[in-house]
Amino acid sequence: MGQDGIAVEKKGRMAMVMLRRPGRLNAFNRAMFEQLEDAARELAVAPLPRTVILTGSGSKAFCCGFDVNPDNPMVAEMARAMERREKEPITRSIEALRSAVDRFVALPVPIIAAINGNAFGGGAELAVRCDLRVMDPDAEICFSEVRLGLMPDWGGGATLTHLIGSAAAADLILSARRVGAEEALRMGLVNRISAPGKAVDEAVRMAEVIMRNGPRAVQSALTVIRAGRNLSLQATLDLEQHTAVDLIASGECLHGIGAFLTGQTPDFPDPSPEGMAE
Repeated sequence: MGQDGIAVEKKGRMAMVMLRRPGRLNAFNRAMFEQLEDAARELAVAPLPRTVILTGSGSKAFCCGFDVNPDNPMVAEMARAMERREKEPITRSIEALRSAVDRFVALPVPIIAAINGNAFGGGAELAVRCDLRVMDPDAEICFSEVRLGLMPDWGGGATLTHLIGSAAAADLILSARRVGAEEALRMGLVNRISAPGKAVDEAVRMAEVIMRNGPRAVQSALTVIRAGRNLSLQATLDLEQHTAVDLIASGECLHGIGAFLTGQTPDFPDPSPEGMAE
């Protein structure tokens, strides 16, 4: 990989994924989508990291979405399809980018977006598709697609609706207005605001707290949380019960309960590959 692209760095039980295209505010071209999918494949191989942090290079942008500059071949392909009113090439392009994003956010461990700078368009979508978000106080989030005659298509529009409700999602998506960190925190769009320039550091602190807990327990709870977006309450209750039974049967809680009873800090082993959450 040259200077631009997506870098994956494993730091013990944590993985850092950095979007590196600062000259284009970390906007995605075809290579970036392919590399995001490659990063997901790499991280899915045992031993799984216990947390993943996603951030952008530089201080200006987390990610400004899809690179709409004419030198992006994907733009030329879509322009030709629009001229001919052909839906198939557009469908293929959107399916390819959704495949990359879907694979990445499906990693069965908590994914924390460290929003170190502006997250616009697809970048805002990518951030909300992560499980948790830490935001720099000077950053802004903007679902800017409608300004270009487009709409969210990285899965972020649907996810935003589940995250903050349909009325609030309509406000952000249909107006394409910029949201600062304080408002984002109030509406539940982000979990924490970092100190200036410290979004990654705050995300690491969050990850370290999570990683002290049982990895099977975290994965199992995360499975229910994610599935609950698409299930009825009763179906989610049933899934929670079944998942809890499997978790207890794995015996991981013996480490936690044993440490609690002896006043020690538990040291949970990593799950074996056959015991990892799907």
